[in-house]
Amino acid sequence: MGIYTLERTQAIPSSLEKVWDFISSPDNLKVITPDYMGFDIVSRNLSSKMYPGMIISYKVSPLMGLKFLWVTEITQVKNLNSS
Repeated sequence: MGIYTLERTQAIPSSLEKVWDFISSPDNLKVITPDYMGFDIVSRNLSSKMYPGMIISYKVSPLMGLKFLWVTEITQVKNLNSS
């Protein structure tokens, strides 16, 4: 079985600071997930910014409306401004 990589580039007409502020907020996961996925965060009292070790639980319906509990652990966060 081969290993395949799909790479894409997208230009976003905004500053790096504004984009980072948006994507580093767990609340925006629902905003960037297509509506048909039925994405709902079930974790309570989440920090306003992602950090290493953060656990986020959500329900998602990727297939035929079936709801699944999905748990994500953020293992790394690298702010591109600090490199």
